[in-house]
Amino acid sequence: MNIVDMARASGLAVILDGRIGREEYQSVCGSVSALQRFAEAVCQGAASQRESAAPRSPAADLSGRLRRRLIGGVGISGGRAVFARRVSHNARRTLA
Repeated sequence: MNIVDMARASGLAVILDGRIGREEYQSVCGSVSALQRFAEAVCQGAASQRESAAPRSPAADLSGRLRRRLIGGVGISGGRAVFARRVSHNARRTLA
């Protein structure tokens, strides 16, 4: 269900204000109680999406952390190597 359908189902009035090309511009109006029903429907939809999401296994979580560490380590060591070369180049320049 999209958000406009959720608004209508909650009792809000959805009005088509205009259309420019393929884009539609709509307004929503209604009572505070309808707004509260809409907010509750949005919260319930978000909760059901979280519950239906596939839970990650501990092994998948561990492999993701290891992969991030390995990828991050490559970038850091590469940065250190470049820094060391620059320092040695500058050191040579000052010694000469």
